[in-house]
Amino acid sequence: MKLPFHFAPVVVLLVTGACGRAGQAAPVTAPAPVAAKPTPMAATVTAPVPTTDRATPDEVVSTVVAVFGDSAVLNPIDSARAADDPIWDIDVRSYETHDRVEHYVGLFSNSAKERFLARLSRGTRYEPMIRAKLQASGMPEDLTYLALIESGYDPHAYSRAAAVGMWQFMSGTARDVGMRVDWWMDERRDPARSTDGAIRFLRDLQKQFGSLYLAAAAYNGGPGRVARGLTRFASELDGAEGEDRFFALAEQDYLRAETKNYVPQIIAAALVAKMPARYGLVIDSLPLYGYDSVLVTPGTSLAHLVTASGATKAEVRDLNPAILRGITPPDASIWARIPVGLADRTRLALDSLPEGDRRGYRMASVSGSTTTPAGFADRHGVTLKQLRWFNPTIKTTKKGRLLSGQSLRIPSDVAIDFAREIPDPRIERYGGSSSSTTLTSRGIHVVKRGESLGAIAKRYGTTVTRLKSLNGIKGSRVIAGQTLRVRTSTATASSTSSAKKASAKKSTAKKSTVKKKSAPPKKTASSKKKTPPKK
Repeated sequence: MKLPFHFAPVVVLLVTGACGRAGQAAPVTAPAPVAAKPTPMAATVTAPVPTTDRATPDEVVSTVVAVFGDSAVLNPIDSARAADDPIWDIDVRSYETHDRVEHYVGLFSNSAKERFLARLSRGTRYEPMIRAKLQASGMPEDLTYLALIESGYDPHAYSRAAAVGMWQFMSGTARDVGMRVDWWMDERRDPARSTDGAIRFLRDLQKQFGSLYLAAAAYNGGPGRVARGLTRFASELDGAEGEDRFFALAEQDYLRAETKNYVPQIIAAALVAKMPARYGLVIDSLPLYGYDSVLVTPGTSLAHLVTASGATKAEVRDLNPAILRGITPPDASIWARIPVGLADRTRLALDSLPEGDRRGYRMASVSGSTTTPAGFADRHGVTLKQLRWFNPTIKTTKKGRLLSGQSLRIPSDVAIDFAREIPDPRIERYGGSSSSTTLTSRGIHVVKRGESLGAIAKRYGTTVTRLKSLNGIKGSRVIAGQTLRVRTSTATASSTSSAKKASAKKSTAKKSTVKKKSAPPKKTASSKKKTPPKK
C-alpha cells in the first residue's frame, strides 16, 4: 500500500499518496480506434506515406465523440463565466468554512498561487476527458480535482514511494484495477488508462465506505487504515452521517496528517478552480487531449510511427507515455496512439511495409563463453545501458560472462532515441503485503451497507454481546466500511494449539497400543536352506 507524501514541506499542493489495495482486476478494454482498420501492422522510417491533410473540424468532433462519448468536451464551460453561479457535484458548500478548507483556499489563492495556476492550466488539457469518463461511470465529475491534488495533472509524476502518474498509483494497485505495469509498459503514465483505473478504485471504495470523502481518504491513506479507524472510534463517530463521517474521523488522533488534509485540499481546489475570478486567478487553456489509435505489431518503434503518421516526435511521445523503451512490447500487439485525424494515413503506411521493417531492433546471438555484456554491447555499437534497456533479463554466469546461445535485442538508433530512462516500474518502496491471508481468515469482517450487529453475529455463529466485547463497541450501531473482529486471534491460536496437542496425544496413544515385535532369530549356517543351483 502506498504511503502519501506532500509535494513540498510548506506549500502543500501535491499529495502523492494514493492507492491502497483494490479488489479484483477489472477487464482491460482497448481504446476505441477511430477510422482505423483493426489490422495489426507496424511502421518504419522509410515507409511511403500518402499525402493527407490534418483532420477537419467535423472529423475532430466525430473522433472526440467516439473516444469520450460526448462532443461537449470540446467546449468546456469557461471557468470565468461559471464563477457567478458555480455548481459542484461533490459537497463543497457544507465545508467551505471548515478551518482546513479555508487554510488551503488561502494557500491556493495567495502564497501558492503561481504553482496552483500552473497545475490548473495543465488540467485544462485533461479535465474534459476525465469529466467525461467520470460522468459515464456515474461518479461525480468534480473528482477530477483529486488528480489535481495528487499530481497537478502530471502523467509522469513520480513520488518517493514510487507512485506514478496523474493518479499516483502504486504498481500493485494499478495491476489490480487492470493496468499493465512492467518493464516495457507502465499504463499509470497514460492519462486515459489511469483515469479508468482511478474511477474503478474510487467506485469500489465508495461502495465500501458509503461516503465519497471517506473513499478519497482511503485512496490516499489506504482502505485498511480508514476501516480500522471507523471501528476504533465508532462511539466518537456516533451520530455523524454522510460526508461528516470523514471530518469526524479526521478530528481523532488517528489518521496521518496527509490524509486529514487530503479531502480539505480537494474541496479547496474545487472552490478556487470553479471561481477563479473571485480569487484573482486567470487560467491559461491548453489544447484538448485526444487521439486516434492504430493496432501495431510487437516491437514496433515509436520512430516508425512518427514517419507513418506524419505526426511530430513530440506528439507521438506525448500520446504514448506508457511505452517506456521506445518500442511497443515485444510480447504483444497494442493500440498505439496518434493525433486525431491521422488514422487512415497511418494505417495505409503500415500496410505498405515489409515484415522485416516492423521492429525497432534486430536479434544477435551470443557465442563463446568469455563474452561480457559490455563487450557484446560494444561489438554491436550500443552502450551497456542501452543493451540492458532492451534486454531486461540478460543471462550471465557467476563470473559475469554472457551465457552462450542466448539471443539479445540490438536496438536501432531511432528506437534508442525514443526510450525513456526510468526505473523498473515493478520496484516500489512501500509495497503491499505478499501474504495471501484474507481478512475473513484472520477473523475480520468488513461491514457492508445495511448490515446490523445481529446479522453479523448470526453469520459467524456468535452473539451481539460477544461482538461488542471483542470490538469495544458501546452502542449497537455499525457503519459501512467498518471492520469488526468476529473472533479473537488468541482463541484461534488456542484452538490451533489444542488441536495440535490432541493430535499428538492421539498419536502417542496409538503407539502405546502397538506391541513391539521381537527381532527374528539370526540364521546360522546350519539353519540356512540350501538353494539348488540355477539350471
